[in-house]
Amino acid sequence: MLRLKILASAVPLLIAAVFARGDFLPGARPCIAIGEGSVQLTSLSWQAQSHVSFTRDPSLATVRVQLTDNAAAADFAVLDDIDSTEAHGCEVNAATRFVAISATSTASGPVIYLSPHGPADYRIFVSSKQFSARDAAALIVGANGAPRRLAAAAF
Repeated sequence: MLRLKILASAVPLLIAAVFARGDFLPGARPCIAIGEGSVQLTSLSWQAQSHVSFTRDPSLATVRVQLTDNAAAADFAVLDDIDSTEAHGCEVNAATRFVAISATSTASGPVIYLSPHGPADYRIFVSSKQFSARDAAALIVGANGAPRRLAAAAF
């Protein structure tokens, strides 16, 4: 009976440890290395230090991100042709910042308008099997920190 009580008290701790690390989802999450740390997407909103959302209405955006078809013209480019399962993601450490993509916008989080047309705060090029354009836009805006306020622009 004592063993059952010990097991019953240990199981919630093990579950909490798995959730705290975010390892219950298989595979590496999209991330970018910046200096000594990294910025990584997470699906766990409570784990994220930054939250971004997307809009289809440019007037609601706080950050505009343009998709380019030229890597040389981009501020941020994601290129990979890795078929190997040995590909490594960013190392998670104390300096890792987590970014979550929210379904709804918040007053404090950046709202991204992703479009192939300018003007834009950031230009990105994505040719990847692991990153989507939304992932790359969320990472670059999340890595920048506080959102910049847009000046009035005609779309």
